[in-house]
Amino acid sequence: MNKDNDDNKDKINIEDSDKNKQESFCYLCRRPESVTGKLVEIPNQIHICADCMQKSFDMINKGDNPYISMIGIPPTMFSATEKKPQKKEEEEADIDFDRLKIPSPHIIKAGLDQFIIGQDHSKKVVSVAAYNHYKRISSKGLDGIEIEKSNMLMIGPTGCGKTYLVKTLAKLLDVPLAITDATTLTEAGYIGDDVESVISKLLAAAGNNVKKAERGIIFIDEIDKIAKKQNTNSRDVSGESVQQGLLKLLEGSDVEVPVGATSKNAMVPLKTINTENILFICGGAFPDLDKIIKARLNKQTSIGFKADLKDKHDDDINILQKVTLDDLREYGMLPEFLGRLPILYTLEGLNRDLMVKVLMEPKNAILKQYQSLLAMDEVDLTFEPEALYAIADKALEKKTGARALRAILEEAMLDIMYEIPKDENIGRVTITKDYIEGKGVPLIEMRGLAKYNRNS
Repeated sequence: MNKDNDDNKDKINIEDSDKNKQESFCYLCRRPESVTGKLVEIPNQIHICADCMQKSFDMINKGDNPYISMIGIPPTMFSATEKKPQKKEEEEADIDFDRLKIPSPHIIKAGLDQFIIGQDHSKKVVSVAAYNHYKRISSKGLDGIEIEKSNMLMIGPTGCGKTYLVKTLAKLLDVPLAITDATTLTEAGYIGDDVESVISKLLAAAGNNVKKAERGIIFIDEIDKIAKKQNTNSRDVSGESVQQGLLKLLEGSDVEVPVGATSKNAMVPLKTINTENILFICGGAFPDLDKIIKARLNKQTSIGFKADLKDKHDDDINILQKVTLDDLREYGMLPEFLGRLPILYTLEGLNRDLMVKVLMEPKNAILKQYQSLLAMDEVDLTFEPEALYAIADKALEKKTGARALRAILEEAMLDIMYEIPKDENIGRVTITKDYIEGKGVPLIEMRGLAKYNRNS
């Protein structure tokens, strides 16, 4: 009996092992049939599970698969029901841009004034250019006149507010904004982001709405980093070739970009975006451009009385405002690239007085942020005028523009923000010049005295 039972067990084990050997796997997700359930068999002994089959049908039903449209198969033949909500969203997106909703240039500039100190000429140029651009989108020119795009090129030292100006403009106009860095762009076929990736970022910022993305703004920062390299024998895949790749985007063309990804592959749906109505703004600090400008201006120097001296422009902090297209060509920018950026303007460098205004006057000024933080602890924060100028002097020494203000205040306010929550009796803190310079301590008043001083 025992021998017969052992033989039966061996037979069962053999049968189980045969079943395991013959078990099918899904061709796409590689899961066994014991996990996925019944597999669908197609020619060439390929098996697909129900989940992967459904995902394939869903991808086809979206209607933006280029392979389905190439062979002429209507995508609706794969779906039993149409997606009405998606169709409704597409109809709403097709509504023309309302020109009456575009704020006038003086209103745009007034909104920029609340957040950005100084730069009056630059804010005026941006306001007019943006207003004309969106008028161009909303209605065609009279008598069939076609209005050209108003792409912009802004030049300014680091920390003068180039990126912040574009961010504020997009917020005022309520349009999607994509900010990209030109240093990451490379020629197609090389490691890095190609030029079409900037359109993908704009599409993502618009919630994958093509019509909304086609009315957005793209800001390409550090544009000076793709200037043509001088005296190099190696292939330049992130300089002149990137400028050439951007030409078609700046002028206007149909670009296929992936949805929800930065690179194209067979599993990512593509959408076609027309860049004709996208406003491109390029910005950069252009280091050493001042040397080219000075060299051009110094050609007019001479010898004798009333002659221009070579060091005449050495102390000019706004030397970049004298830039010309010839200077930019010598810097390494292609003439055809500059031709597609017709509006050229320069931002001013921040001086001592502007630094103090940046600290105090904007709607979300840095000092107001710290005062709001301490107000939550029922503590008043004040700054002596001399302390503000001391902060501005320190920031100017760092030569990084308004970015240095935040770093200096973070260092100065560290001990105050740490110590004040310990004592509930503190009512007011006054920052002095000596404290900023590391020679003294801030003035601290208790609650009763601070309240008395406030009422008096």
